[in-house]
Amino acid sequence: MKAKVFTILPEVFPGFLGVSLTGKALSEGKWSLDIVNIRDYAFDKYGSVDDTPSGGGAGMVMRADVLGEALAQNYKTGKLINMSPRGVPLTQELVHQLAKEDELNIICSRFEGIDERVLEEYGAIDVSIGDYILTGGEQAAMIMLDAIIRLLPDVLGNSASIQDESFEGGLLEYPQYTRPQEWKGRTIPEVLTSGHHQKINDWRKAQSEFITESRRPDLWKKYLALK
Repeated sequence: MKAKVFTILPEVFPGFLGVSLTGKALSEGKWSLDIVNIRDYAFDKYGSVDDTPSGGGAGMVMRADVLGEALAQNYKTGKLINMSPRGVPLTQELVHQLAKEDELNIICSRFEGIDERVLEEYGAIDVSIGDYILTGGEQAAMIMLDAIIRLLPDVLGNSASIQDESFEGGLLEYPQYTRPQEWKGRTIPEVLTSGHHQKINDWRKAQSEFITESRRPDLWKKYLALK
């Protein structure tokens, strides 16, 4: 998969994408990262990319002509995504869809946002990683890419681990344990050391259902609707 990121902070990347599994996959060519500095397409010697919002209001807005030029010269094919708190939620279902793309082009919003005209012109899709505000889209872009890259073929050593994760089956993941058998008076649940696979699976499912119902009633409602 080819990822191209449009940003005014190119020095931020690859960030944590350059370490651990995603970093190893990057060095092995299982995905590639191309960074486009939006400031390189500014029209003045100061590298200005923003201006005051039309109609008044606080903050600044990223200019359509500057970002538009960056896109015109660098965006050719693939899905175009704008990281924005007003976007569709980044769910595991959407992550699976994006992991099937050969090319992803990602705009990192800044300031009060981007001039709507450039988003309309290039058909950008707004995506949000949560109901909160960050200082910019760079952090959000890296989180989204991390979720996507780990689903690419041969990035994770054990593909079965993906199937048991939170959100994959509509439920949050069950509790995990490992050695030692006892720690500070707390022991591993006996069923997990019983060797009885069906009982282990039943326990894990019951735990996932309990945790999902108590912590995420929204997910629990969707899960029940699909049963």
